[in-house]
Amino acid sequence: MNDTWKIATYNVNSIRARMPILLEWLERVQPDVVALQETKVQDDKFPVDELKAVGYYSVFKGQKSYNGVAILTKSEPTVISYGLNELEYSNEARLISVKVDNVNIINTYVPQGRDVSSDHFQHKLAWLQRLSEYISHNYQPNEPVIWLGDFNIAPDNRDVHAPEKLFGSVGFHPEEHNLLEIMRNWGLNDIFRQHVTDDGHFTFWDYRVPNGFKRKLGWRIDHIWATKTIAERSLRAWIDTEMRQAEKPSDHAPFIAEFERM
Repeated sequence: MNDTWKIATYNVNSIRARMPILLEWLERVQPDVVALQETKVQDDKFPVDELKAVGYYSVFKGQKSYNGVAILTKSEPTVISYGLNELEYSNEARLISVKVDNVNIINTYVPQGRDVSSDHFQHKLAWLQRLSEYISHNYQPNEPVIWLGDFNIAPDNRDVHAPEKLFGSVGFHPEEHNLLEIMRNWGLNDIFRQHVTDDGHFTFWDYRVPNGFKRKLGWRIDHIWATKTIAERSLRAWIDTEMRQAEKPSDHAPFIAEFERM
């Protein structure tokens, strides 16, 4: 067994559409754990066998056509839980938690929010507040915990291509930042920022923006945050932008972090 442990998050934007590049990427990068979001597939159609063939267990919760989360692991996962355990959110496939390799993993696809003036934005804020309560109720800051996924939030000015223009919009709003700060104060650390402090590093480039990737018009909204006991073992973190340039890519790129094994 390797002395290092590699974990990734990837908004795949339809796992069925992305299977060829996903399978090639898994074989090439060999992550130990992968959190997927926007799988957009019902559970009976999830590609369990294809992923097992390349060495991965699959835990998943899906919906038809939208949302959907999954965790792929080389080691068999335990302590599996789905959702926020509340009826209000029970129809949304946005959260899976597992324990694998002695680490608690919480994979989230946070609601996008659409527009600041909309009910969708208020739903996003309420969902994030409930998530913070879920984490504080089910875990302790001194435990090995990783919260990762598509947070749909860029934390600071370095994480958007035009911070002055975009400040106050969905994904870069003070109320969202305040909720991230609750997570930080509880004991979660932004692993990317432990290793990279400059701006211009993005994980998402909107399809609707002409040549957005080439023009570097992106957002860093896909994250891996960890408690101190894990964060201290962090060796490096990087965004695999090659995947955004692949044939028929997602509008996101995978974000990967490597740790000393627990």
